[in-house]
Amino acid sequence: MAKKRRQAPATSASAGSSAPTLKDMLSPDVLRKLKAQAEELKATEAAQQEQRRKEAEEQRKAEQKRLEGDFEYLLNNTNIDWKKYK
Repeated sequence: MAKKRRQAPATSASAGSSAPTLKDMLSPDVLRKLKAQAEELKATEAAQQEQRRKEAEEQRKAEQKRLEGDFEYLLNNTNIDWKKYK
């Protein structure tokens, strides 16, 4: 007693192929401007991500330098193997 599936009508696929798309309706000048603007936005986003990555790296380096000057941190995180130095 399985239910039969109804098939959706395929009218949307045939109607979409005959109707002009937005890309077809826009002038080439407007398309060129939109593409240039999209590339500019991508470039600025990439620059912002690179800047955030550099800032995070600088923060990590500053934190590591601060911790290397902290005697308690060095004492807790060094391998104390005196046999190596005899």
